[in-house]
Amino acid sequence: MMKKLDINQVAEFIRAQTPETRIYLGCDSERVKIDGAWHADYVLAIVVHINGNNGCKLFGEVQRERDYDQRASRPALRLMTEVYKVSELYLKLAEVLEGREVEVHLDINPDEMHGSSCVISQAIGYIKGVCNVIPFVKPDAFAASYAADRFKSLRAA
Repeated sequence: MMKKLDINQVAEFIRAQTPETRIYLGCDSERVKIDGAWHADYVLAIVVHINGNNGCKLFGEVQRERDYDQRASRPALRLMTEVYKVSELYLKLAEVLEGREVEVHLDINPDEMHGSSCVISQAIGYIKGVCNVIPFVKPDAFAASYAADRFKSLRAA
């Protein structure tokens, strides 16, 4: 069973930090085949960088859903679901994020050589519109690219 993120616990932790504390939100996904059907494990990560120069605390959650993308090489639906999930996470934490340095990280590569580039403009526009921040994309999106991967590997251990 996959553990749910306790949003109140995260909010309390952030509230207890200094205003210099930085928050990074990211989401990554991985396709898995179960009984002949494709699913995606969406890994949400919240990195709380204490005082902006001390250690970090990592919160996260893995959500498994069906993946309906027809082409694995151009996973538009799965990538946009990552965007929807990280923006929803932002909105759930909006009250405690106000007045803090917050970054939204997307595991999307703007280079057209990569399949994830197929949603770059929609993804950036969606985050700008919903969260009112300009998201970071690869290679500057460590909360999505590394923290989410790290959280998933910690959960598996």
